[in-house]
Amino acid sequence: MGIAASSFLNPIAAEPDGADFRPTAKSLARRAQQRRQIQGMIGVSYLVDAAILLFYAYAGTIPVMIAPAYAACGMLLVTAIIILSELGFNERFRDHYLVVPQSTLCMLVALAFSYVAPEVGVMFLSTLFVVFSFSALRSTSRQTMIIWTAMALGLAGLFLLTDKPVSLPHATYPERVATMVMLVLTIGRCMSIGIFSSSLKQSLYRSGLKLKEAYKRIEELAELDELTGSFNRRCIMRMLDEEITRAGRSGAPCSIALIDLDYFKRINDAHGHPTGDEVLRTFAITMFANLRSIDRFGRYGGEEFLLVLPELAQEGAVRALDRLRAIIAELDWSAFSPGMKVTISAGVATLKPNEGPDTFLARADSALYTAKAQGRNRIASA
Repeated sequence: MGIAASSFLNPIAAEPDGADFRPTAKSLARRAQQRRQIQGMIGVSYLVDAAILLFYAYAGTIPVMIAPAYAACGMLLVTAIIILSELGFNERFRDHYLVVPQSTLCMLVALAFSYVAPEVGVMFLSTLFVVFSFSALRSTSRQTMIIWTAMALGLAGLFLLTDKPVSLPHATYPERVATMVMLVLTIGRCMSIGIFSSSLKQSLYRSGLKLKEAYKRIEELAELDELTGSFNRRCIMRMLDEEITRAGRSGAPCSIALIDLDYFKRINDAHGHPTGDEVLRTFAITMFANLRSIDRFGRYGGEEFLLVLPELAQEGAVRALDRLRAIIAELDWSAFSPGMKVTISAGVATLKPNEGPDTFLARADSALYTAKAQGRNRIASA
């Protein structure tokens, strides 16, 4: 059964095991296909073991019928599992690979043939190592204890309740060859399981990194305005709260500016919304290129943006906004439409002691209204 280890690992580990997981039709079909592949490989493993038994029969160690009987039992077990899988029986269980029942049945087959053919009993007992290693790759701690207990009881029954002389055939040269092949294949199977287990860990580690990157990307998308790439309103408001708290704790000044694109509705009406979107994007990119690393810039709504300026008092904030205003006004907007001009107005406010975000924003909004009333393309302070 160790032959099936490679197919047993990655497909299973990749699937969710949560109680609320509901597989899709495509997922169910993939599961069924994987189970067919696994059972096919287990069947091949039984046939390989049967071939070794035939070699023992050739050496005169056991009757010839032992080999086909062992193969028949293995193939009957595999066929039964495949039928249950095709009928959808496995999907009733969280562990849809039925690790514990399959492992227990495989152990019973091995122990039964150790009793029937004790002359080659070590061969069947060696398969128990493969069965246990194989099942441990998928089983939970509880399932592992169940399988281990079943194995211990089976071995106790074989060695303590019977007087069968379980042997390792090596009297003749053919027996030595068969025993050597059996041990090599058993050790090879266990080593393969270890190799695939290591591969699984690496695969899970890489999947974990990819998942972490995906979550990080999702968080970034959840915080950004899709059109401009600036922070969205929810995010910039949270940042404002954080800066207010930080300023209150450290005593450092903090200013904000509410910025509005002048006559933006006229741009949309005259040139269309696609051009208006490009204007907003160009404005946001220009702002990002001229802000400090500690500044926070987000879309407050429509063509209105909020700029948080940590560690800047009123005078410094006004100078910073006037510089940004001049940069925006001097851009060559004619690329969007000949003769186009875009300017901004802004209202600046500096945080007062014990002031909350609502009052803080209201003062900045009042200053912005003043800037518009005075003719736009200017900065006003609260």
